[in-house]
Amino acid sequence: MSRVFPTVREVLALDPVRRGAPRLVAGEVGLDRPVRWVHVAEVPDIATLLGGGELVLTTGIGLPADDAGLRAFIADLAGVGVSGLVVELGRRYLTGVPRVMAAAAGRHGLPLVELRRATPFVRITEAVHALIVDAQLTELRATEEIHQRFTELSVEGAEPDEVIRQAAELSGCPVVLENLSRQVLAYDPAGENAELLLDGWEQHSRRIRPAGRTAYDPDSGWLVTMVGARGEDWGRLLLRWPGGVHLSGSGGADLAGSGGAEVEGAGDGEPGEVDGPRPGPAVPPTRLTILVERAASTLALGRLIRRDTEGWERQIHRTLLTALMDRTRPVDEVALRARALGLMLDRRHLVGVVVRPRGDDPAGEYGPSTDPAGEPGSTGGDAGKGRLRDLAETVGQALREANLTGLTSAMDDQAVGVLLALADAAAEERALTAFAAALRRARPDFRPPEPRRPGSGGPGGLVIAAGSGVGSLREAGRSLMEARQVAEAARRDRRDLPIFRLPHVGLAGLLHLLRDEPRLQTFVERELGALLAYDARHPREHLLGTLRAYLEQGRNKSAAATAAHLSRPAFYERLARISRILDADLDSVDTCLSLHVALLALDAIRAP
Repeated sequence: MSRVFPTVREVLALDPVRRGAPRLVAGEVGLDRPVRWVHVAEVPDIATLLGGGELVLTTGIGLPADDAGLRAFIADLAGVGVSGLVVELGRRYLTGVPRVMAAAAGRHGLPLVELRRATPFVRITEAVHALIVDAQLTELRATEEIHQRFTELSVEGAEPDEVIRQAAELSGCPVVLENLSRQVLAYDPAGENAELLLDGWEQHSRRIRPAGRTAYDPDSGWLVTMVGARGEDWGRLLLRWPGGVHLSGSGGADLAGSGGAEVEGAGDGEPGEVDGPRPGPAVPPTRLTILVERAASTLALGRLIRRDTEGWERQIHRTLLTALMDRTRPVDEVALRARALGLMLDRRHLVGVVVRPRGDDPAGEYGPSTDPAGEPGSTGGDAGKGRLRDLAETVGQALREANLTGLTSAMDDQAVGVLLALADAAAEERALTAFAAALRRARPDFRPPEPRRPGSGGPGGLVIAAGSGVGSLREAGRSLMEARQVAEAARRDRRDLPIFRLPHVGLAGLLHLLRDEPRLQTFVERELGALLAYDARHPREHLLGTLRAYLEQGRNKSAAATAAHLSRPAFYERLARISRILDADLDSVDTCLSLHVALLALDAIRAP
């Protein structure tokens, strides 16, 4: 994507300027400054009327006659951020600008150009302004295309991979979507080597520290924006802009080749002795900022959209289950709509149940599939949806066989949820046992855990998890969420349990099921972020391992030093450094407990 404003170098290449036989006498370091506007001036105090970014044209007739005045004139222009000064010879200066002016421009890094032939300034201003307007029009059109493209993606509910691909295509730059733990969720290398792009990503990402919600980090060359909705961020979108590395002018040969301008020595100003404000780091075009923000909005909206192709009744079941878990509808409305379906949820004992495959089930181990067209054995996304619909139907069949009533629907891409409505609490265990037995009969392939096979995601079969029973529809969401969390934590459990309940899941399982939760990732970053950032900058020290040894040994420093294969003095020094980095008291039980939980959570987040 091109810049909105041309540079001084590009202006010198324009035909109206070349006809004036331009010669650069000082300030070559500033040739890549952008020119926001062209201003003709014949008064010495013009700096007070400028706002920065202007290319000033003058014949010199109104400039000071003394050396001190000329130095002050150049200093004032540089102080307000003028892009360059062009002086036409023949009226005030016949053969060249004064050396004191050239020396001052060189010290301030201000491009100073002589026009050795008379040139109508109006031709120069027309050419530059036309270039600026044309570039702005191009920018406007590109921005309009960005808005249109991402509006279409939002309406279509595009998947994250498609959003990232479109962002990379529109920008021509690599784009990466990561979560709060710096794990890559999606990426498009834009033609670059993907392995090189993502190599050591977590450490590299932790060095990218933009100053704002959407900002450019010039040190790394990445434009970054946060991704989230409803006040909760869950990731970052990053775009690498190759223009972030500033390319200074390469001397007279470049100018002569591109625009015919000659380069003379920079007067008394030596390279490397620039006193004035230097050109700041290049920043991405505005349209790139708009692009990443629109892409982030599309991603956030897509995360909120629930697309479903089930029947109308099943969609209502899903809507009601979702409403109970997310509290998006009043409980009375949920009860009323359920009654309209023939389900009595009020004044009932309610139990949330979740059924899902064990492990990752990459090949659909938990049963044969039927795609939407009814063809068995198909693969891919349609086959996965078909298997999920099959499982939902099987769960509904098991409910009917066990003479149970309740809401049932797919909850996500892997799990089916059920809200059992029972007459009283005494019937809870009997009803769950009957449901599990009916599911086994309805699903012959439902089998107990078996040893993990090479390449499989975990033990085969299905897992049934139940939440705590509740006596009010207002608490039903809690029971469903508990069942969902228990099912997620138990999916790699090898025990042959007909029903998994909360007591069967320990802390590690709890953290595993919460590993994608932005609040848990935020907790890990708050507790360990400073140490992880330090290790990213000093990978050979690995202070995180030192902290892990200390906590795993129950804060026994001697035993931890032995476990870490370090001398006690070296180990103590490392602990002191960790304490300073984290600003934490490692002798505090509460502090160490919090850090230990954060370490376990980090392990769960990093686990495949």
